[in-house]
Amino acid sequence: MLTPKRKITKKEIKQDQLVTAYAKITSFYETYKKYISYGATALVLIIIGIVIYINNRKANDDKAATELGKIYVLYDAAAGDIAQYKLAIDGQPERGIIGLKAIVDNYGGTPSGQIARYYLATAYYNLGNYDEALKHFEDYDGGSDLLKAAAVAGAGRCMEAKGEYIKAAPKFEAAARLTSNDLDTPGYLNSAALCYGKGGEKEKAISILKRIKKEYPRSQIAREVDRAISQFST
Repeated sequence: MLTPKRKITKKEIKQDQLVTAYAKITSFYETYKKYISYGATALVLIIIGIVIYINNRKANDDKAATELGKIYVLYDAAAGDIAQYKLAIDGQPERGIIGLKAIVDNYGGTPSGQIARYYLATAYYNLGNYDEALKHFEDYDGGSDLLKAAAVAGAGRCMEAKGEYIKAAPKFEAAARLTSNDLDTPGYLNSAALCYGKGGEKEKAISILKRIKKEYPRSQIAREVDRAISQFST
């Protein structure tokens, strides 16, 4: 007579599964432990590299902010003085003050370095060096929405100064999309309208001017829209 088989309990099944899984993991590790070790080492190195990068970026941003603070005094004092703008760009090495160009070259990847880039572009614009100004306005990649809009508009002003009105107008429209206030936005839209008008696309100019009157009726520019529309309508 056959002896009845003992019923295997759920606990024993689970234990057997754990043993099997452990054996598979152990076997896998023994087979690929060299590669696993390399992978773990690589992961640690990546983490260390990220930490070093973040710390260096923070340190560089602090340096850029310090240097920008020194040179901004010269930039702010320029107020149309060509010599002062040149000084702001080149700095005063004999006094230990590096210029905006050097700050951008050395720390352009930091937030403060990007602010310096905006001021560098503006300085070049005020000197009439529109190509260099355009390059830095378009390279601006800072976090401030106001400066982003100003940089895009700055690129438009460079194109406008070069007589490239139809290329400049969309830049001003893009700047207007980056802001939403009764001062800057209608100003950018008005610049776009004027450029379209100068470029011969009067219908686009009139359409934008009407938009200013409708969406920003309290702005200073809205009060002068009708006169501009009449000029483009003739």
